[in-house]
Amino acid sequence: MNYKDYYKTLGVSKDADEKTIKSAYRKLARKHHPDVNKGASERFKEISEAYTVLSDPEKRKRYDTLGPDWERYAQAGAGARSPFEGQEVRFGAGDAGGFSDFFRTIFGDLGGAGRGRGGFGDVRFGDLGADFGSVAADRGGDVEAGVEITLEEAFQGVRRTIGLELDEPCPTCGGAGHVNRKPCGTCRGTGWAKGQRHLEVKIPAGVETGSRVRVASEGPAGTGGGARGDLYLKITVKPDPRFERKGDDLYAELPVTAADAALGAELAVPTLRGQVSMKIPPETSSGRTFRIPGYGMPHLKGGGTGDQYVKVQVTIPTGLTPREKELFQELRKLSAERS
Repeated sequence: MNYKDYYKTLGVSKDADEKTIKSAYRKLARKHHPDVNKGASERFKEISEAYTVLSDPEKRKRYDTLGPDWERYAQAGAGARSPFEGQEVRFGAGDAGGFSDFFRTIFGDLGGAGRGRGGFGDVRFGDLGADFGSVAADRGGDVEAGVEITLEEAFQGVRRTIGLELDEPCPTCGGAGHVNRKPCGTCRGTGWAKGQRHLEVKIPAGVETGSRVRVASEGPAGTGGGARGDLYLKITVKPDPRFERKGDDLYAELPVTAADAALGAELAVPTLRGQVSMKIPPETSSGRTFRIPGYGMPHLKGGGTGDQYVKVQVTIPTGLTPREKELFQELRKLSAERS
């Protein structure tokens, strides 16, 4: 007999509150109810059993306390001392017809454990809403969509129009899964339908690959008129051949002629704000790096910007003229005399 993870069955966390558990149960039960899905009766039983335990404070407390150690207490037989202070639990007794052996082993002593909710086969399709013909108002879930932008767009911020395909409450039954006590013909009793949305979203300046931008209340609609969930944009910034980004700082290489490196020069440097002038002092070696403060990426949270770092790369000309070769030979001769 295997341990049953009722939280996993309903797809909720172990600290889920009553409302979350109830909402998860309703969605799953509408989808797997035998009136809708003839081949899902076993799955429906699992869902109902999980809800029977997690919706009952006493059963949930016992289930959480025993946990994976349930078998050790069960093997001790009827009258075994439980981990509950001052309480005795008799394993394997009582009536829990229709439930699994695991359930009967832990909750059989409560007596009539499976009857409080009418038993699996007696759960009416209409009972899965707030009342027959309606569905409880629940907030829609959150969704994530990927967006790819350029480095310049990440620098400036950008607006994009994106298309989304969302699972939304069926427009015919409003998410209830049934109309006039019969499974909805539009959604086939699932309560859900595919919906198309086109949104203009704002991506703030300073985002980087991996950033998540929240767009409030633009996710899927909720059931029963509940509020929409949120949309999260997962950002990817395409590589830029001119710059390497490290945090909010940018790094670039600047080709400099041997003459300018030796004598010094004032050169134009590309930045995301356009060309700026930068002085190269005389006798600058290849690989030397200069900082241009405030020309990096905007900080996503808080004001200010990063910096840009420019690395000098001394270039050697090709296709030399006879005169240029003569001058380089003279320079080599002078260098040899100095050493």
